[in-house]
Amino acid sequence: MTAVERATTAPVRAELLPALRRRTTAVLIVSQILGGLGVATGIGLATVLAKQVSGTEALSGLAPTATVAGTAVLSMPLAALMTARGRRPGLVLAYLIGALGAAVVVVAARVGSFPLLLCGMAAFGAASSANLQARFAAADLAEPDRRARAISHVVWATTIGAVVGPNIAAPAGRSVAGLGIPAAAGPFLWAAGIFVISAVVVAVLLRPDPLLTARALAPEDERSPAARSLRAGWSAIAESPLARLALVTVAVSHTAMVSVMSMTPVDLAHHGASIDLIGLVISGHIAGMYAFSPLMGRLADRVGRLSVTGLAAGLLACALFLAGTAGGSKGQTAAGLFVLGLGWSAGLVSGSALLTDAVPQSARAAAQGFSDLTMNTSAGIGGAIAGLVVAKAGYAWLNLAAACLLVPLAVLVLFTRGRGGGAVAGEAAGG
Repeated sequence: MTAVERATTAPVRAELLPALRRRTTAVLIVSQILGGLGVATGIGLATVLAKQVSGTEALSGLAPTATVAGTAVLSMPLAALMTARGRRPGLVLAYLIGALGAAVVVVAARVGSFPLLLCGMAAFGAASSANLQARFAAADLAEPDRRARAISHVVWATTIGAVVGPNIAAPAGRSVAGLGIPAAAGPFLWAAGIFVISAVVVAVLLRPDPLLTARALAPEDERSPAARSLRAGWSAIAESPLARLALVTVAVSHTAMVSVMSMTPVDLAHHGASIDLIGLVISGHIAGMYAFSPLMGRLADRVGRLSVTGLAAGLLACALFLAGTAGGSKGQTAAGLFVLGLGWSAGLVSGSALLTDAVPQSARAAAQGFSDLTMNTSAGIGGAIAGLVVAKAGYAWLNLAAACLLVPLAVLVLFTRGRGGGAVAGEAAGG
């Protein structure tokens, strides 16, 4: 073991593990609420601020795209740091980079520099990467048959920040009046402070480090530093059919959700929906994404990861049918977006748990980093293409294109289950 590991992972007695699991989950939930609050507070006005700084609506979509790109690009360096030093340093650094990015956005708005704004938004994406990685930190010490529930509880905590964040954007904007900073940049100033608080919470309270503790409890043959490299993480995914299925699950679920969700406000506005109605539809979508994640976690632990992965594909297909055939029916569009959120939740929770089950403990952090890199890269590409599809063919065709992504996922689920993958997944989960 390295000096860092020896200093931070004293042996944990079996009777102390339940209390340590509860403490770790509680700290991650608090940091997730704060992190989600900071992201939602800033990102809600990103396109508005980008339009003001660039002077054109055509470039406004680049701001959220830069954030998604930053989240994807930073996934692997953060995974490498966590692989070498543990969850705590990686999460702290991610939140601090996010805070720096938010501050850069404020400076860019003050001086009117659009390139600097995009750089700041890319760094801002590090906070989203921290929120995603936190779900894996919750799984480090979880019992195998409760791993999906541990992941889902941390995902659920994002609901609070996602709901509250947009509501404090207005007072955040008013707080910078008289400072020469555009009101739309005020939320980013607040987000910077929130991310710093998140970093302090993790740095002070996430002790002992869950990943390093899990390694100390792992079998001797899984403690080799060579087994913890990024190459070992990729090899672990490539060698495991279940890990490959998990990777496809999170990538397809995230890409379908981001692509359709990002263009739904445009379609609703085209059919005469008010801003208030569009906000309600997106709020319902966010509720579907996060509020029901504990249910998805319980199902994944009880009936199996593959069953919930199949459920995710079914929910996503239903959502895309509802949204794609809604036409001018705003109620049907709202129903489609809510179900789309449910499908994303099922896919993220079951896929994350399945990936953790399917790779050796030593390679998990690296494999999880590859997973987040893949899902955010594919979603970024999907989001960029979505605008072109809607502009050239229409919203209905976008939903059809997203539905086509579900075909390989459904085939993989059926093929894996047919080869006995369901039994393997159940054994890995302790079910």
